[in-house]
Amino acid sequence: MNYKLQLRMQESNPNLVYNTIIFDTFKVNIVERYYGSVPKLCDVSFRVRTLDDVIIKKKDGNVRIRITGEDLDIYVRLLKVLGSYNYRNHLIKRDEADQDFVHFILRMVIMNYQFN
Repeated sequence: MNYKLQLRMQESNPNLVYNTIIFDTFKVNIVERYYGSVPKLCDVSFRVRTLDDVIIKKKDGNVRIRITGEDLDIYVRLLKVLGSYNYRNHLIKRDEADQDFVHFILRMVIMNYQFN
């Protein structure tokens, strides 16, 4: 499955960071919320949309997934790799780091959504 990873699309509000993973038939919009004078990640949620921006509902009828608990710890670890010096300067295999992040999000999408 082909994908395009768009990381750290920051808006005017420094406490919100948007990441997007675009697949062949859908996209995942990830919102990270930070708090404090030294920004600390406090909340991560995502939604799945079609390529023409129609929101896809989860199996339970809701539209948003919050990443919590152990999954949040895994997300933070993967995010640190994507923001590391080694990643930015191509000292590690970027494709593998990208794939680990995408596979983590895709696993959560598959667990919570039912596609036709």
